[in-house]
Parts: sequence; C-alpha cells; structure tokens
Amino acid sequence: MDSSRISSKGLKLAVFDFDSTLMDGETIDELAKDFGVGNEVSAITHRAMSGELDFFESLQKRVEFLRGMSESRVKEICENLPLMNGAKKCVQSLKKRGIIVVCFSGGFSLATRHFAKVLGLEADFSNILHAKNGYLSGQVGGEMMFSDSKGIMLKKVQNLLRIDESSTMVVGDGANDISMFAYAGVRVAFCAKEVLKKSANVVIENRDLAEILEHI
Repeated sequence: MDSSRISSKGLKLAVFDFDSTLMDGETIDELAKDFGVGNEVSAITHRAMSGELDFFESLQKRVEFLRGMSESRVKEICENLPLMNGAKKCVQSLKKRGIIVVCFSGGFSLATRHFAKVLGLEADFSNILHAKNGYLSGQVGGEMMFSDSKGIMLKKVQNLLRIDESSTMVVGDGANDISMFAYAGVRVAFCAKEVLKKSANVVIENRDLAEILEHI
C-alpha cells in the first residue's frame, strides 16, 4: 500500500514490539553473550525471527541455555539495554496526539517493565524468566510464549478499550509479530525480516523509529 495513504486520523492505539524495535538488539542474545553462550542462542534467535522455527519451542531452547545465570546480573543487563534510535521521540509524539502506546514482547518483563517506565508506556506484556535461589532455572512462562500470542493479546486490549482495527497501529520486526499485524489498520515493518514485510503497509529500512511519524 502507498504509505502516503496511511493516516493517523482516528489512531488511538499503538503497539510496539520490544526486541529489535523499541530496543536496539535482542535481550536474550545480550544475556546469552554475557553468560558465554552467545553463538548458540543467537543462531536460534535468527531462525525464530525469520519464521523458520516454532516460536514457543525456540524460546524454551534459548532460555535453557541461561540456566544458572545470576538473577541480579540478568536484571542489571535488562535495565541497561540500548534503546532504538528515535524510540523516545516516536513514543512521546504519539502520546502527545492522545494515542495509547503499549509494548508486546516475546522477551522478558525485567526489560519491558523497566523501559515501559522510561518511555512512559501505558502497559507492557511479556514473559517471565523463572529463578530459584537467585539463579535462572532455565524455564520461562508468560503471556507471549506462542507465535499467535501477540494477536490474541491485541484483540483483548482492543476489546477492553473499545478500539477497532482501523484505529490501531502495530510495529514489529519478526515472525512472531505477524499475528498482531492481522488486527491493525497501520502495520509497520521496522528493519524487518522478509516474512513480516509481506503483511505490512509501511516498511521502514532505517534504524530510526522517528521515521514512523512521517508515514502516519
């Protein structure tokens, strides 16, 4: 679709992915790199985001590699991740327009909860790394475990807020964002995998979230 036809008139809800969208990188890859299992985990992440692997199975496999990592170290890394260029400007501009901004992430609440406060998001929905006696157990649970989780959650939020698809914008980069693209009028593929671009009506190739503002 010609992006010049995309209009923010009536836009009420904006949903952003976190990893490689609001944040410049993948949280689990950063944790794995610090724990000495970076190569093993990043290879799985790439295949999962490209739609080559089942998201649920790939998430479990990757988190298993983090078994024994200090919970305090995980929290430290998660709260010091680099925001994507333009993230603050984009979110602040949307909020000034009266748009509700939230985050859906297949990543982890230790990161999304922190940056929801930093960015002033209305809410964040993500997964929880299980820990026991101060160390990760290698298990994970939460609201964003499956390939269709974001779509299911988006419908719930829309129903709760009484916001329809035409008033919704979604922004993501990977295969697990496809399900929420099905329920939004404005669908932004941000530096995205080819599998997601097929479902988008706005495609941004530069790593600057502020460019979204030029399309809506």
